[in-house]
Amino acid sequence: MSNRFTTALLAATILAALPLTASAAPRVITSIKPIHSLAAAIMKGVGEPGLIVEGAASPHTYSMKPSDAERLQDAEIVFWVGHGLEGFLEKPLETLGSKATIVELEDVPGMTRLKFREGGPFEAHDHGDEEHHEEAAGHDHEAETAEAGHDHEAEGHEHDHHESEFDMHSWLSIPNAKAMATAMEQTLAKADPANASAYAANLKALDARLDALAKDIEKTIAPVKDKPFVVFHDAYQYFEHDFGVKVAGSITVSPETMPGADRIRQIHAKVAELKATCVFAEPQFEPKLINVVIEGTDARSGTLDPEGGSLVPGENLYFDLMQGIATNLAACLGK
Repeated sequence: MSNRFTTALLAATILAALPLTASAAPRVITSIKPIHSLAAAIMKGVGEPGLIVEGAASPHTYSMKPSDAERLQDAEIVFWVGHGLEGFLEKPLETLGSKATIVELEDVPGMTRLKFREGGPFEAHDHGDEEHHEEAAGHDHEAETAEAGHDHEAEGHEHDHHESEFDMHSWLSIPNAKAMATAMEQTLAKADPANASAYAANLKALDARLDALAKDIEKTIAPVKDKPFVVFHDAYQYFEHDFGVKVAGSITVSPETMPGADRIRQIHAKVAELKATCVFAEPQFEPKLINVVIEGTDARSGTLDPEGGSLVPGENLYFDLMQGIATNLAACLGK
Protein backbone atom coordinates (compact mmCIF):
# COMPACT_ATOMS: atom_id res chain seq x y z
CA MET A 1 0.00 0.00 0.00
CA SER A 2 1.53 3.33 -1.07
CA ASN A 3 2.14 6.16 1.34
CA ARG A 4 -0.14 8.39 -0.77
CA PHE A 5 -3.05 5.90 -0.53
CA THR A 6 -2.49 5.43 3.22
CA THR A 7 -2.57 9.20 3.80
CA ALA A 8 -5.73 9.61 1.76
CA LEU A 9 -7.44 6.75 3.58
CA LEU A 10 -6.48 8.19 6.97
CA ALA A 11 -7.81 11.65 6.01
CA ALA A 12 -11.09 10.16 4.83
CA THR A 13 -11.47 8.22 8.08
CA ILE A 14 -10.87 11.36 10.20
CA LEU A 15 -13.38 13.40 8.16
CA ALA A 16 -16.01 10.69 8.49
CA ALA A 17 -15.59 10.69 12.26
CA LEU A 18 -16.15 14.45 12.58
CA PRO A 19 -19.71 15.67 13.40
CA LEU A 20 -21.62 17.54 10.73
CA THR A 21 -21.32 21.29 11.27
CA ALA A 22 -24.41 23.44 11.68
CA SER A 23 -25.41 25.82 8.91
CA ALA A 24 -23.90 29.27 8.88
CA ALA A 25 -25.63 31.84 11.07
CA PRO A 26 -27.42 34.80 9.49
CA ARG A 27 -25.42 37.99 9.07
CA VAL A 28 -26.54 40.08 12.04
CA ILE A 29 -25.79 43.75 12.71
CA THR A 30 -26.54 45.48 16.02
CA SER A 31 -26.57 49.19 16.78
CA ILE A 32 -25.04 49.68 20.25
CA LYS A 33 -22.97 47.67 22.71
CA PRO A 34 -25.72 46.56 25.15
CA ILE A 35 -27.82 45.24 22.24
CA HIS A 36 -24.76 43.60 20.70
CA SER A 37 -24.05 41.89 24.03
CA LEU A 38 -27.52 40.34 24.24
CA ALA A 39 -27.34 39.23 20.61
CA ALA A 40 -23.89 37.72 21.16
CA ALA A 41 -25.28 35.69 24.08
CA ILE A 42 -28.16 34.36 21.95
CA MET A 43 -25.81 33.53 19.05
CA LYS A 44 -23.11 31.93 21.21
CA GLY A 45 -21.59 28.91 19.48
CA VAL A 46 -23.38 29.70 16.22
CA GLY A 47 -22.15 33.07 14.98
CA GLU A 48 -21.01 36.58 15.91
CA PRO A 49 -23.16 39.69 15.48
CA GLY A 50 -21.66 42.88 14.12
CA LEU A 51 -21.59 46.19 16.00
CA ILE A 52 -21.94 49.70 14.57
CA VAL A 53 -21.33 52.08 17.51
CA GLU A 54 -17.95 50.91 18.73
CA GLY A 55 -15.48 52.18 21.30
CA ALA A 56 -16.55 55.09 23.48
CA ALA A 57 -18.85 56.57 20.84
CA SER A 58 -22.43 57.42 21.81
CA PRO A 59 -25.54 56.80 19.69
CA HIS A 60 -26.67 60.31 20.65
CA THR A 61 -23.86 61.88 18.62
CA TYR A 62 -22.79 59.09 16.21
CA SER A 63 -22.23 59.61 12.46
CA MET A 64 -22.33 56.72 10.02
CA LYS A 65 -19.08 55.65 8.32
CA PRO A 66 -18.81 54.10 4.83
CA SER A 67 -17.86 50.78 6.46
CA ASP A 68 -21.08 50.88 8.49
CA ALA A 69 -23.09 51.37 5.32
CA GLU A 70 -21.37 48.41 3.69
CA ARG A 71 -22.17 46.13 6.63
CA LEU A 72 -25.80 47.24 6.67
CA GLN A 73 -26.04 46.55 2.95
CA ASP A 74 -24.83 43.01 3.60
CA ALA A 75 -26.90 42.35 6.73
CA GLU A 76 -29.72 39.83 6.88
CA ILE A 77 -30.94 40.88 10.35
CA VAL A 78 -30.59 44.26 12.10
CA PHE A 79 -31.30 44.75 15.80
CA TRP A 80 -31.63 48.34 17.04
CA VAL A 81 -33.45 50.08 19.90
CA GLY A 82 -35.49 52.44 17.76
CA HIS A 83 -36.08 55.85 16.18
CA GLY A 84 -35.77 57.77 19.43
CA LEU A 85 -32.17 56.66 20.13
CA GLU A 86 -30.18 55.76 17.01
CA GLY A 87 -31.41 58.58 14.79
CA PHE A 88 -28.36 58.12 12.54
CA LEU A 89 -29.76 54.75 11.43
CA GLU A 90 -33.20 55.87 10.29
CA LYS A 91 -32.47 56.77 6.67
CA PRO A 92 -29.80 54.08 6.11
CA LEU A 93 -32.23 51.40 7.29
CA GLU A 94 -34.82 52.65 4.84
CA THR A 95 -32.40 52.22 1.96
CA LEU A 96 -29.31 50.16 2.78
CA GLY A 97 -31.13 47.74 5.06
CA SER A 98 -34.24 47.40 2.92
CA LYS A 99 -33.59 43.71 2.23
CA ALA A 100 -32.89 42.80 5.85
CA THR A 101 -35.20 41.80 8.68
CA ILE A 102 -35.16 44.91 10.87
CA VAL A 103 -36.19 44.49 14.52
CA GLU A 104 -36.98 47.67 16.45
CA LEU A 105 -36.55 46.41 19.99
CA GLU A 106 -38.47 49.19 21.75
CA ASP A 107 -41.66 47.74 20.23
CA VAL A 108 -41.22 44.02 20.96
CA PRO A 109 -43.71 42.25 23.27
CA GLY A 110 -43.10 42.45 27.00
CA MET A 111 -41.29 45.81 27.01
CA THR A 112 -41.93 48.42 29.69
CA ARG A 113 -41.72 51.91 28.19
CA LEU A 114 -41.38 55.00 30.37
CA LYS A 115 -42.11 58.50 29.12
CA PHE A 116 -39.55 61.26 29.40
CA ARG A 117 -39.42 63.03 32.73
CA GLU A 118 -39.62 66.79 32.48
CA GLY A 119 -40.09 69.78 34.71
CA GLY A 120 -38.21 70.63 37.89
CA PRO A 121 -34.89 68.83 38.20
CA PHE A 122 -35.14 67.05 34.86
CA GLU A 123 -35.78 69.87 32.40
CA ALA A 124 -35.05 73.60 32.52
CA HIS A 125 -38.31 74.53 30.79
CA ASP A 126 -41.54 74.69 32.77
CA HIS A 127 -44.17 72.72 30.89
CA GLY A 128 -46.61 72.60 33.78
CA ASP A 129 -47.50 70.06 36.42
CA GLU A 130 -48.88 67.25 34.29
CA GLU A 131 -48.19 63.69 35.26
CA HIS A 132 -45.54 61.25 34.13
CA HIS A 133 -46.89 58.13 32.43
CA GLU A 134 -45.53 54.73 31.58
CA GLU A 135 -46.55 51.74 29.53
CA ALA A 136 -46.16 48.83 31.91
CA ALA A 137 -48.57 46.09 32.84
CA GLY A 138 -50.16 46.98 36.17
CA HIS A 139 -47.24 49.01 37.56
CA ASP A 140 -47.90 52.40 39.14
CA HIS A 141 -44.64 54.34 39.11
CA GLU A 142 -46.21 57.67 40.03
CA ALA A 143 -46.45 56.95 43.76
CA GLU A 144 -42.82 55.86 43.93
CA THR A 145 -41.41 58.86 42.08
CA ALA A 146 -43.56 61.34 43.99
CA GLU A 147 -41.72 60.40 47.18
CA ALA A 148 -38.40 61.18 45.53
CA GLY A 149 -39.55 64.67 44.59
CA HIS A 150 -39.80 64.10 40.83
CA ASP A 151 -41.84 66.51 38.73
CA HIS A 152 -43.07 64.80 35.56
CA GLU A 153 -44.95 65.78 32.47
CA ALA A 154 -47.30 64.19 29.99
CA GLU A 155 -46.95 63.94 26.26
CA GLY A 156 -48.58 67.26 25.40
CA HIS A 157 -45.40 69.31 25.24
CA GLU A 158 -43.57 71.00 22.41
CA HIS A 159 -40.06 69.79 23.26
CA ASP A 160 -39.10 66.95 20.94
CA HIS A 161 -36.84 64.24 22.34
CA HIS A 162 -35.46 62.63 19.21
CA GLU A 163 -39.01 62.38 17.82
CA SER A 164 -39.98 59.96 20.59
CA GLU A 165 -42.07 60.56 23.69
CA PHE A 166 -40.46 57.60 25.45
CA ASP A 167 -37.17 57.28 27.29
CA MET A 168 -35.12 55.04 25.01
CA HIS A 169 -32.57 53.71 27.55
CA SER A 170 -34.81 50.67 28.00
CA TRP A 171 -31.98 48.09 28.19
CA LEU A 172 -31.22 49.36 31.73
CA SER A 173 -34.21 47.31 32.87
CA ILE A 174 -33.39 43.62 33.23
CA PRO A 175 -36.97 42.55 32.38
CA ASN A 176 -36.67 44.65 29.22
CA ALA A 177 -33.35 42.97 28.40
CA LYS A 178 -35.09 39.61 28.71
CA ALA A 179 -37.87 40.76 26.38
CA MET A 180 -35.29 41.95 23.84
CA ALA A 181 -33.38 38.67 24.05
CA THR A 182 -36.59 36.69 23.51
CA ALA A 183 -37.37 38.71 20.38
CA MET A 184 -33.82 38.12 19.13
CA GLU A 185 -34.12 34.36 19.71
CA GLN A 186 -37.43 34.21 17.86
CA THR A 187 -36.10 36.24 14.94
CA LEU A 188 -32.95 34.14 14.63
CA ALA A 189 -34.81 30.84 14.94
CA LYS A 190 -37.18 31.85 12.15
CA ALA A 191 -34.33 32.97 9.88
CA ASP A 192 -32.10 30.00 10.76
CA PRO A 193 -34.21 26.97 11.79
CA ALA A 194 -31.19 24.65 11.58
CA ASN A 195 -29.76 26.38 14.66
CA ALA A 196 -33.06 27.04 16.44
CA SER A 197 -32.28 24.62 19.27
CA ALA A 198 -28.98 26.38 19.96
CA TYR A 199 -30.66 29.79 20.11
CA ALA A 200 -33.33 28.43 22.47
CA ALA A 201 -30.72 26.90 24.79
CA ASN A 202 -28.73 30.14 24.79
CA LEU A 203 -31.84 32.15 25.68
CA LYS A 204 -32.59 29.85 28.60
CA ALA A 205 -29.03 30.23 29.91
CA LEU A 206 -29.15 34.02 29.42
CA ASP A 207 -32.44 34.33 31.32
CA ALA A 208 -30.92 32.47 34.27
CA ARG A 209 -27.88 34.76 34.26
CA LEU A 210 -30.11 37.84 34.12
CA ASP A 211 -32.14 36.62 37.10
CA ALA A 212 -28.93 36.15 39.07
CA LEU A 213 -27.72 39.60 37.97
CA ALA A 214 -30.88 41.23 39.34
CA LYS A 215 -30.31 39.61 42.73
CA ASP A 216 -26.66 40.70 42.77
CA ILE A 217 -27.60 44.31 41.97
CA GLU A 218 -30.26 44.35 44.69
CA LYS A 219 -27.65 43.22 47.20
CA THR A 220 -25.05 45.74 45.99
CA ILE A 221 -27.27 48.82 46.19
CA ALA A 222 -29.34 47.89 49.26
CA PRO A 223 -27.24 50.01 51.68
CA VAL A 224 -27.47 53.19 49.54
CA LYS A 225 -30.77 52.99 47.65
CA ASP A 226 -32.38 55.77 49.71
CA LYS A 227 -29.63 58.33 49.04
CA PRO A 228 -30.44 60.89 46.29
CA PHE A 229 -27.98 61.58 43.48
CA VAL A 230 -27.76 63.59 40.25
CA VAL A 231 -26.72 62.19 36.85
CA PHE A 232 -25.29 63.79 33.73
CA HIS A 233 -28.33 63.00 31.58
CA ASP A 234 -31.57 61.27 32.42
CA ALA A 235 -30.60 57.82 31.19
CA TYR A 236 -31.26 55.82 34.36
CA GLN A 237 -35.03 55.94 34.73
CA TYR A 238 -35.41 52.21 33.97
CA PHE A 239 -32.70 51.25 36.46
CA GLU A 240 -34.43 53.45 39.04
CA HIS A 241 -37.80 51.91 38.18
CA ASP A 242 -36.50 48.35 38.73
CA PHE A 243 -34.24 48.84 41.74
CA GLY A 244 -35.71 51.79 43.64
CA VAL A 245 -32.69 54.08 43.66
CA LYS A 246 -33.35 57.84 43.92
CA VAL A 247 -32.26 59.92 40.93
CA ALA A 248 -32.86 63.49 42.09
CA GLY A 249 -32.27 65.09 38.70
CA SER A 250 -30.06 65.35 35.63
CA ILE A 251 -27.76 68.07 34.36
CA THR A 252 -29.22 67.72 30.87
CA VAL A 253 -32.13 65.77 29.42
CA SER A 254 -30.45 65.24 26.06
CA PRO A 255 -26.65 64.97 25.90
CA GLU A 256 -26.54 66.51 22.41
CA THR A 257 -27.56 69.82 24.03
CA MET A 258 -25.20 71.15 26.64
CA PRO A 259 -26.88 73.02 29.52
CA GLY A 260 -26.68 76.80 29.82
CA ALA A 261 -25.65 78.84 32.83
CA ASP A 262 -29.20 79.01 34.22
CA ARG A 263 -29.54 75.24 34.06
CA ILE A 264 -26.22 74.74 35.85
CA ARG A 265 -27.31 77.14 38.60
CA GLN A 266 -30.60 75.26 39.01
CA ILE A 267 -28.89 71.89 39.37
CA HIS A 268 -26.27 73.33 41.71
CA ALA A 269 -29.08 74.61 43.93
CA LYS A 270 -30.88 71.27 43.71
CA VAL A 271 -27.76 69.37 44.79
CA ALA A 272 -27.41 71.63 47.83
CA GLU A 273 -31.14 71.56 48.65
CA LEU A 274 -31.55 67.78 48.45
CA LYS A 275 -28.16 67.09 49.99
CA ALA A 276 -27.47 64.87 47.00
CA THR A 277 -24.41 62.91 47.96
CA CYS A 278 -23.06 62.26 44.47
CA VAL A 279 -23.18 63.76 40.97
CA PHE A 280 -22.26 61.31 38.21
CA ALA A 281 -20.48 62.01 34.94
CA GLU A 282 -20.41 59.76 31.86
CA PRO A 283 -17.23 58.75 30.04
CA GLN A 284 -18.52 59.89 26.62
CA PHE A 285 -19.22 63.50 27.63
CA GLU A 286 -17.52 66.57 29.11
CA PRO A 287 -16.75 65.92 32.82
CA LYS A 288 -15.93 69.55 33.70
CA LEU A 289 -19.62 70.33 34.15
CA ILE A 290 -19.75 67.94 37.08
CA ASN A 291 -17.09 69.93 38.95
CA VAL A 292 -19.03 73.14 38.39
CA VAL A 293 -22.24 71.58 39.72
CA ILE A 294 -20.70 70.22 42.92
CA GLU A 295 -18.49 73.24 43.69
CA GLY A 296 -19.27 74.58 47.13
CA THR A 297 -21.44 71.61 48.11
CA ASP A 298 -20.70 68.43 50.04
CA ALA A 299 -21.47 66.26 47.01
CA ARG A 300 -18.87 63.93 45.53
CA SER A 301 -18.38 63.03 41.86
CA GLY A 302 -18.48 59.61 40.25
CA THR A 303 -18.93 58.04 36.83
CA LEU A 304 -21.74 55.92 35.38
CA ASP A 305 -21.60 54.35 31.93
CA PRO A 306 -25.13 53.52 30.67
CA GLU A 307 -24.02 52.54 27.16
CA GLY A 308 -20.88 50.54 27.99
CA GLY A 309 -18.61 52.93 26.13
CA SER A 310 -15.62 52.00 28.29
CA LEU A 311 -16.28 48.25 28.12
CA VAL A 312 -15.08 45.54 25.72
CA PRO A 313 -17.90 44.28 23.45
CA GLY A 314 -19.14 40.73 23.91
CA GLU A 315 -21.73 38.57 25.64
CA ASN A 316 -20.51 39.64 29.11
CA LEU A 317 -20.69 43.38 28.45
CA TYR A 318 -24.34 43.71 29.50
CA PHE A 319 -23.55 42.12 32.86
CA ASP A 320 -20.44 44.27 33.36
CA LEU A 321 -22.45 47.38 32.45
CA MET A 322 -25.32 46.75 34.86
CA GLN A 323 -23.14 45.58 37.73
CA GLY A 324 -20.81 48.51 37.05
CA ILE A 325 -23.65 50.99 37.53
CA ALA A 326 -24.61 49.31 40.81
CA THR A 327 -21.03 49.12 42.05
CA ASN A 328 -20.24 52.75 41.20
CA LEU A 329 -23.45 53.93 42.87
CA ALA A 330 -22.62 51.99 46.01
CA ALA A 331 -19.00 53.20 46.03
CA CYS A 332 -19.83 56.91 45.76
CA LEU A 333 -23.05 57.02 47.77
CA GLY A 334 -21.64 54.80 50.50
CA LYS A 335 -18.66 56.99 51.37
